[in-house]
Amino acid sequence: MTNYEKITVGNEGRVELHDQLKLTGAEVSINQLPAGAGVPFVHSHTNNEEIYGILAGKGKAILDGEEVDLAVGDWLKVAPAAKRQFFAAADSGITYLCIQVKENSLGGFTAEDAVVY
Repeated sequence: MTNYEKITVGNEGRVELHDQLKLTGAEVSINQLPAGAGVPFVHSHTNNEEIYGILAGKGKAILDGEEVDLAVGDWLKVAPAAKRQFFAAADSGITYLCIQVKENSLGGFTAEDAVVY
């Protein structure tokens, strides 16, 4: 038995990695919207915050009614209760990573959680 999982992701519009990678502590999705398209719903969460990273293109998020411009290299943390919706720009598609984790669940990170050999 190996201590890792590896998959390859193509150009699907949305890929959720929890099943493919057997994730137990987070949900990770890769999302692509073509120019002018948007996620067709507004949503929030009960317990999970989301971290979005813009990998390609540009667009915007509407967060609790506020418009936030997004471009390559931008990262955005959204609290569970915030109402959110994402859109690609009219002249550019957008590709973004979304990491969903339970708010306030991180017990340690980087060197605090590492075992160095």
